[in-house]
Amino acid sequence: MSETIIVLDFGSQYSQLIARRIRECRVYSRIMPFNTPAETIRAERPQGIILSGGPSSVYAENAPKCDPAIFELGIPILGICYGLQLMIQTLGGEIARGRAREYGKAILEIAEPGELFVGVSPKTQVWMSHGDKVARMPEGGFRVLGSSGNTEFCAVHMPERNLYGIQFHPEVVHTPEGKSIIGNFCRRICGCAGDWTMESFIEQQLREIRATVGKSNVILGLSGGVDSSVAAALIHKAIGKQLNCIFVNNGVLRKNEAERVRELFGRNFDMKLIYVDATDRFLSKLAGVDEPEKKRKIIGNEFVTVFDEASAKIENAEFLAQGTTYPDVIESVPIDGNPAAMIKSHHNVGGLPEEMKFKLLEPLSRLFKDEVREVGRQLGLPEDVVMRQPFPGPGLAVRHLGAVTRETLDILRDADEIVVDEIKKAGLYYSIWQTFAVFLPVRTVGVMGDERTYDYVIALRAVESSDGMTADWVQLPYDLLGRISSRIINEVNGVNRVVYDITSKPPGTIEWE
Repeated sequence: MSETIIVLDFGSQYSQLIARRIRECRVYSRIMPFNTPAETIRAERPQGIILSGGPSSVYAENAPKCDPAIFELGIPILGICYGLQLMIQTLGGEIARGRAREYGKAILEIAEPGELFVGVSPKTQVWMSHGDKVARMPEGGFRVLGSSGNTEFCAVHMPERNLYGIQFHPEVVHTPEGKSIIGNFCRRICGCAGDWTMESFIEQQLREIRATVGKSNVILGLSGGVDSSVAAALIHKAIGKQLNCIFVNNGVLRKNEAERVRELFGRNFDMKLIYVDATDRFLSKLAGVDEPEKKRKIIGNEFVTVFDEASAKIENAEFLAQGTTYPDVIESVPIDGNPAAMIKSHHNVGGLPEEMKFKLLEPLSRLFKDEVREVGRQLGLPEDVVMRQPFPGPGLAVRHLGAVTRETLDILRDADEIVVDEIKKAGLYYSIWQTFAVFLPVRTVGVMGDERTYDYVIALRAVESSDGMTADWVQLPYDLLGRISSRIINEVNGVNRVVYDITSKPPGTIEWE
């Protein structure tokens, strides 16, 4: 990338958001661990560095620290919250506990706009989230650019080294002019031209894919989801018939999903699509299994076996393509010895074994989800594919409580299709994170046509989220809920009751299993 801003991650929940805000300024961003050596950063030749916030106190025993040499690189640096405090402490200042934790909205009064606050209101709302504050500035030329009611050194600047620090969070929506502040840092201070666009990304990736693959064949496990669909379209544009897509019907897909995928990619895009209907194999393995994790493992393991068998028939296949996106490969930051901090990985094809000696091809691994969607649009994918809601890898098996059967899976498919259809008719599908039906292995008494019924229950789930990590249930209009319930009970044989899940995450999860 010709222009890059590096974000050093100190364990902030907002690090990915900082990176995305930079990209909204049409500048490429990359997240790196807080302890990345200065020489490694220098080798990346970034235009600037942002130090993220974090949950620690800089004076704590195990507080994460950056390489002090980064402040000698001659590269503009912006410290945010913890990043500001670490910068001040490293350069000889003092950080102390504030009289009270400052969390929520505050007013920043700008005393000296400088380049960082060009175009920003003299008094602007910002979002605070800190318990510590700068008690004493270092010697050597720091200037105060702004303050708030509780924070004297809310924005500072050291002109000699081009260092900036702010105590608030410009990356969150609660700082209305935060995008302008980040834009000023990227464009005015770091001198970035802002040429990071999805058009330029596509052209660059087409060249890289062709150069990497050469005359070899590529295998891609196509799921029909956004990431694998966009990866398939991009790679196909680069190398055409050298791409071999394998689509496995595992028996727990949504209604008519297999037909939709075959029509779009096999016929409309004229891709080489190998369709494997393994419904009987999967359902045989799942028979009588009601424990969620066991169902997941059975589906994952059987997928690997089926995929392995199909890929073995493709000659000269050296590369395995995946729709891995940037959040999947960002290294988690271990804070205070947190043993759960691992490098996150994601495999659209179910987690392939090491003995499959393919080279990985992951053309979307630099992109966030919204960027993946935009690439898909530019490659000609229809909106209902580009904006498709997330769908779990194990499919309907984790939206079907208890052991799955052909009969009950058909009940769930029919109910789920009605849910999606009504949500789309209401114009809500693209604004809600996920909406779906859940099959409950519970039978209840009902009355239909003056006759007693004893049938199954369908639960409705609709949640709003930005990343899937947390979620709030959506307050769907009562008339919409009524239409969905009425249609399911009238059109789906075997159901006589519909309920609505009003649990957020946490304490619940988005999926039921």
